[in-house]
Amino acid sequence: MENIGGQAVIEGVMMKSPTGWTVAVRSPEGVIEVKKETTKSLPKFLRLPIIRGLVALFQALRIGIKAIEFSGTVAFEEEKDKPDNPWVFAGSIAVALILAIALFKFLPLYIATLAGSIFTVVSESPMLFNLIDGILRAVFFLVYVFAIGLWGEMRRVYQYHGAEHKAIFTYEAGEALTIENARKYKPYHPRCGTSFLLIVMFVSIFVFFLIPQDWSFTEKLVSRLMLVPLIAGISYEVLKLSAKKKDNSLVRLVVLPGLFLQRLTVREPEDPQIEVALKALTEVLCMSKDNTEAMTDVR
Repeated sequence: MENIGGQAVIEGVMMKSPTGWTVAVRSPEGVIEVKKETTKSLPKFLRLPIIRGLVALFQALRIGIKAIEFSGTVAFEEEKDKPDNPWVFAGSIAVALILAIALFKFLPLYIATLAGSIFTVVSESPMLFNLIDGILRAVFFLVYVFAIGLWGEMRRVYQYHGAEHKAIFTYEAGEALTIENARKYKPYHPRCGTSFLLIVMFVSIFVFFLIPQDWSFTEKLVSRLMLVPLIAGISYEVLKLSAKKKDNSLVRLVVLPGLFLQRLTVREPEDPQIEVALKALTEVLCMSKDNTEAMTDVR
């Protein structure tokens, strides 16, 4: 059984397998439109532990951007005839990146540094300093997730998020990919990207202990940004381990906060949304089968 992951997009779902990805989106007319693309096999050194996590993160970002672009084109048909402006899209990504750095890196570190200047015990204790920094990042993240969930349009995206999880659960259970089978599963999945982000929050607290406490604010900020790839790689390995050992009591306890957090990013989907998720999943599985048969034919 292949490892399948996914992502909710505007009025649709993207599904990814080791050999390719598909995104299924429902148009305003009710038609499910599909985009698919194969992916190349990675060299062995890029599949090494830690490194593969960073590669997976970059792949997820690249594919996610393509999937969102396609879903926006299908969901908002009135904009189909407008010429694409790559600079506008690149600009929006740059602004989002700057805001993320400011909210989840700069501001927590600044407040922790300010607390250190007021309370000597904070500045002299790396554990206390990083704990304050980590808690602040987690709080800002929770507030951010809760705030965007108040946006009406995001509710449907969160429903598609739940549909994606139900479809994957059905596949992992070895059942037929039907709405009836998928409907009975919970919309919360232990390998969800939301859980991954929470793992990142916890891992970063420990990784940041590598940064000398006597460094300046600027040095600490830059080093935190440079350590992001390492944190992503470690977090990916933790997520994979939790998926393999999902029946272990300790592992289930570890993934519990992530499942709880998903209650902010997941909503119970409707049957038409489950249908879209199953369509995306079916298409990506067909791609994998076709690729396997093609390789067999070549041999």
